[in-house]
Amino acid sequence: MSNSAKNNFDMSELESSLPAAAAALSAEERAGLVNALKDKLQNFSAQHVDILETLSPNVRKRVEVLREIQGQHDELEAKFQEEKALLEAKYQKLYEPLYTKRYEIVNGVVEVGVTDTSGQGDTKSDEAKGVPEFWLTAMKTNEVLAEEITERDEEALKFLKDIKSSRIDNPKGFKLEFFFDTNPFFKNTVLSKTYHMIDEDEPILEKAIGTQIEWNSGKCLTQKVMKKKPKKGSKNAKPIIKTEKCESFFNFFSPPEVPDDEDEIDEEEAEELQNLMEQDYDIGSTIRDKIIPHAVSWFTGEAVDGDDIDMVDDDGNEDEDDDDEDDDDEDEDDDDDDEEEAVKSKKPSVPKRNVKGQAPEGQSGERPPECKQQ
Repeated sequence: MSNSAKNNFDMSELESSLPAAAAALSAEERAGLVNALKDKLQNFSAQHVDILETLSPNVRKRVEVLREIQGQHDELEAKFQEEKALLEAKYQKLYEPLYTKRYEIVNGVVEVGVTDTSGQGDTKSDEAKGVPEFWLTAMKTNEVLAEEITERDEEALKFLKDIKSSRIDNPKGFKLEFFFDTNPFFKNTVLSKTYHMIDEDEPILEKAIGTQIEWNSGKCLTQKVMKKKPKKGSKNAKPIIKTEKCESFFNFFSPPEVPDDEDEIDEEEAEELQNLMEQDYDIGSTIRDKIIPHAVSWFTGEAVDGDDIDMVDDDGNEDEDDDDEDDDDEDEDDDDDDEEEAVKSKKPSVPKRNVKGQAPEGQSGERPPECKQQ
């Protein structure tokens, strides 16, 4: 690409090719993203030209043929993604009747497999409708979610009747909906969490939006009330009341916020915010990909055994690293670093422009203190 070609780069064409999720950005952010992509494409093109110029004519022709093959591959890949989306939508509709039947059985709307227990001894366990604490038990069995659920959360999650997941197209992403029976903790009957993705297949997370929970008086599970007696001799005889954020699964509905001004945050805070967003996405994707489609397996514990199978190699042997643990103590620190990088590579990417604000008050790399019963 010549210098004149670079200067005549058509920004409107680049803007029209951006993912649909970019439409949710402000005009200023969109322009910044376009300019960044423009510069990167120009740099790549310049490097490409430089490499080709170093090749002999015959080798250059071969490379051009390879580029044509790559173009054909990219066209097929684009068609694959289109058909994949259609196939997922098709089977999502086929799943729905099964999820409806599951809902009806779990919540006692329909009865199945009932036997006559009249005249027998203790039938207290048979008096409950449906499958009590179905979703709570399924979620607690999963390691990722179990870390988020406190003892106080369990009382509220016993009222959870169903969880649903759905794709959204503009912008790309997915939505989780938690359906609750009437309960003493909050007024909402549905709590939702929506994930907006810039690239759903990578995935690249733009932001997450949660429902504002309408807590009943004195029942908020995400805050604890601290009462401090006034000092002796103080004119103010009333106790000092403070509220602090505390650990709770319901913090899931208050995801990390990304402020608009990138100057408000330094590099360390940006990394901290990215970690929070990755953790938040991990919880949401676990519910979508594991809990909802395989809820009964998590309820019975069978899904845990299935997860353990992934830790065994094709020969049925566990990772040999365990056998050599004593011999590798001196390399432990290096291994930990490698493992940490491997874990990070599996996390969703969070664009740098999305990590430019301070984490909301009370949210940090460390967990807030777990709430104690008031």
